[in-house]
Amino acid sequence: MADHRQSSSSLIQPILDSVADGVFTIDLSWKITSFNRAAERITGTPRRRAIGQKCFDVFRANICQSTCAMKRTLDTGREAIDVPVDVLNRRGEVLPISISTAVLRSARGRIIGGVETFRDLSCFEDIRRQLTQKFVTSDIVSKNPAVLKLLGILPAIAESASTVLIEGPSGSGKELVARALHTLGLRSARPLVAVNCSALPDTLLESELF
Repeated sequence: MADHRQSSSSLIQPILDSVADGVFTIDLSWKITSFNRAAERITGTPRRRAIGQKCFDVFRANICQSTCAMKRTLDTGREAIDVPVDVLNRRGEVLPISISTAVLRSARGRIIGGVETFRDLSCFEDIRRQLTQKFVTSDIVSKNPAVLKLLGILPAIAESASTVLIEGPSGSGKELVARALHTLGLRSARPLVAVNCSALPDTLLESELF
């Protein structure tokens, strides 16, 4: 019987590592007891660092201190399914995920911890933004003081009906700034039409645009 249990437990980690979603388990003191490969990839935290840490120290989610889904599951015994959550990865980036939680029970039915699965929604969020063309200043990441100053005044600029000229070298993020201005502005409910003027002949530029 002991050999059978040992054989079963040795299979658990490879099975968890084959799952595309992040999976971790905690004990009743909120310490992480297992952490699969997808959880490492999504959070940027190696398994060796996550094991033994409190789950809220690893994930730093926006619901950890107020409406923790895992706490509610452990208190009530009821599962949580696909709860949208924002977490901070090790690089300090906000990551949208969806989480599901369930209790872990011993062979006698006693609650001994909890299990949480989570899915990275970043790609879906990127697609949603592309489809809705909604970009905000938080999509522009920079430590440059001049850029940070620009981002600080974008909301005030967006309130104006004046024409805005955005200059900068190729790849500097001019279109991101333009889309952020549109999202923050008075015409955000209308579509933003991007036109590549360099693709228009001089003779047709005025007729095409006006």
